[in-house]
Amino acid sequence: MNSARQYHRFPATLTLRRGGVLERPTIAYETWGRLNARRDNAVLIFTGLSPSAHAASSPVDPSTGWWEEIVGPCRPIDTNRYFVICVNSLGSCFGSTGPASIEPKTNEAYRLTFPVLTLEDVAVGGKAVVDALGIESLHSVVGPSMGGMTALAFAAQFPDTARSLVLISTGLRSLPHAISLRSLQREMIRRDPDWRDGRYAGDGPVTGMRLARKLGMITYRSGKEWEQRFGRERIPGERPTGDPFAPEFEIESYLEHHAQKFTGSFDANCYLYLSRASDLFDFAEHGVTMQAAARRIQADRILVVGVESDFLFRIEQQRELADVFTAAGKRVTLVELDSIQGHDSFLVDMDRFRPVLSRFFNGDWSTLAATA
Repeated sequence: MNSARQYHRFPATLTLRRGGVLERPTIAYETWGRLNARRDNAVLIFTGLSPSAHAASSPVDPSTGWWEEIVGPCRPIDTNRYFVICVNSLGSCFGSTGPASIEPKTNEAYRLTFPVLTLEDVAVGGKAVVDALGIESLHSVVGPSMGGMTALAFAAQFPDTARSLVLISTGLRSLPHAISLRSLQREMIRRDPDWRDGRYAGDGPVTGMRLARKLGMITYRSGKEWEQRFGRERIPGERPTGDPFAPEFEIESYLEHHAQKFTGSFDANCYLYLSRASDLFDFAEHGVTMQAAARRIQADRILVVGVESDFLFRIEQQRELADVFTAAGKRVTLVELDSIQGHDSFLVDMDRFRPVLSRFFNGDWSTLAATA
């Protein structure tokens, strides 16, 4: 069954990990494929910070999804074989309850009264959808970037639910360089006078969001890619007169284009909450040691995929992730891809990612490590 956006509403209040309560929050999700008679062919996908649950197109919603070349019939996550669920993160702004949602008690947007959000809370939202669909055992939980940490949070809290994990361009926790970058992005938004302490109206802190997105794009791609793609090419045409600092290089135009696309498409307060949730996650909080936390997880296959040019989640973090699960006695395969497209490779370098995921979901485990 293919479906457009669906909703699961908690039947009661939800207490979040760091305190605070949400009154019957909603989780938006989409599904593709059919659940088999044993109800054991489901694949749950957690997203990065900004995507919606629309990972792929369907007859009901033919618009292109953010992982269009990965999810679908005869694609790596084959919807002819698997029932695929993608959830919109709790705290986001694409149908799930978040800071932009209306608080039932006040009939006004939560804004900064929304409780502190963690990726464990996002994972609980995903589990609620799985339970509502009557699924007790998942074939896989898949997560790229922030979604990979959410997948770890899911497995740590519900250790016997997933039979395998696919962790892409992620880590056991955010390192100081990533935390510092996200902190600067949040400050850009909060310093914008139009943020108004979270009580903005209309488009809100457009300048802050533009700058945060530009900094984000710098961390998502690699300098090597940009050297090959842009070099020192100038923007064609004449520069505006009277502005000595007007954009002159193609790379400046590229960053501005992506900043403009992002502005207005994502709520600023939701961005702040999910960004902070990424900083707060630490897999070590789920056990006396990381190995102890990993031993509790019952998944019998774990695929870890990293990219050598990734600046945001460096390849050393994927190696650490694989080492922790290997030390815990799990069957782990680490694939290191030689892509120049940085952290965003899982979204754009399909020639490298498709074969890895195809082999994993086809059960061709023995050849995975040779893929890179």
